[in-house]
Amino acid sequence: MPYASLQDLTDRVGARTLVDLTDRAAEPAGEIDADVVDAALAHADAVIDGYLAVRYALPLAETPPLLRDAAVAIALWKLHPVAPDPKTEADWREALRLLRDLSTGAARLAVAGVEPAGSGGQGARLTDRDRPMTEATLRGFI
Repeated sequence: MPYASLQDLTDRVGARTLVDLTDRAAEPAGEIDADVVDAALAHADAVIDGYLAVRYALPLAETPPLLRDAAVAIALWKLHPVAPDPKTEADWREALRLLRDLSTGAARLAVAGVEPAGSGGQGARLTDRDRPMTEATLRGFI
């Protein structure tokens, strides 16, 4: 399940901006190129999955709004053929920061039915032989 859609991108920047970012044909058609948008959204999904796979079982049952916003920011950054504007760059950096926090456990998603993966341990565990202090074992030290 994709984290964002063409409609999410359109809601964020408008159809005219998406036409400017995606209509890359030699003879511009004046329409949003769905293939270019799909490639940018697939890139955003791959980036998000790469970060989330460390702590969450994928695919997620539902897409939290936080991830939808991150996917839109990453896809919009990817759609820029040259350097993006400062707002797009800042949104992309913030999305990556959020994903990094999710992967390290500094932030958590409230997704029903998905628990962050644990190491399986419950603290420190000592595995060593017993070392009783008796007269026989301390011979030569006393």
